[in-house]
Amino acid sequence: MKKFNLTLVITLFIMSFGFSQDLITLKSGQDISAKIIEVGINEIKYKKFDNIDGPTFTISKSDVLITRYKNGTKDIYNVENKETKNNEDMTAQGTNDAVSFYKGRNSGSVWTGVASVFTSPVLGLIPAIACSSTEPSDENLNNKNPELMKNSSYNVAYTKKAHKIKKGKVWKGYAIGSGAWLLLFLIL
Repeated sequence: MKKFNLTLVITLFIMSFGFSQDLITLKSGQDISAKIIEVGINEIKYKKFDNIDGPTFTISKSDVLITRYKNGTKDIYNVENKETKNNEDMTAQGTNDAVSFYKGRNSGSVWTGVASVFTSPVLGLIPAIACSSTEPSDENLNNKNPELMKNSSYNVAYTKKAHKIKKGKVWKGYAIGSGAWLLLFLIL
């Protein structure tokens, strides 16, 4: 009798693993008993547990909070990291502040234009390339809040956007100078 009970317990234990299921918990709180077929980049494909031979369903990962697999592992989705959110906010603020505060003075755009007018557009490329390839110096960044510049995400975003603005001004100066040179060439 003891052997029979032990065999019955072991059989039930093994069968419970054979019938175990995956569980998908949605952000809405709904649980879906399923057999997960595939976890893609943006979606999860599954079959409903009560109809394994039935159709394959697809759900967006953005709607899923957590998936628990029959082997005990789990995947958690869309958990927002507070530090990442703060870095994203600081990056956006750095970019916006650069647009607002950086004026591109001393960027070399005027000298690039002058060099293009008095030499030629070909020789004007030299200062244009030299000026546009260097980042603005710290004293020319014109940042109104030096405390924010201590934040690396803000600093990188501000400097990167200021450099992009500087490049635009330098190449605009080159274009104006080259156009003026061409006009003078045609007149003379």
